[in-house]
Amino acid sequence: MPTLFKILGYYIYFWSGDGNEPVHVHVGKGVPSENDTKIWVGDKIELVHNKGHIPDKDLLKILRLVSQNKLRIIKAWHVHFKK
Repeated sequence: MPTLFKILGYYIYFWSGDGNEPVHVHVGKGVPSENDTKIWVGDKIELVHNKGHIPDKDLLKILRLVSQNKLRIIKAWHVHFKK
């Protein structure tokens, strides 16, 4: 799974099998899991779910980082998934 950023011990990454979905990232600590938090990255940044149970304080910082790097994430998605 390609890692884009690391913040507060959390990895922000793509799940390599998700190329048929809209642009999004997963967020978790340790080994990537299907239950990690998921964030859509499009016209707006949208929390899909927080199955990773990231505390609100940390989640706000992560959402801010994703928002500030939206264009970089979208470009990396297209390169990774060859779209």
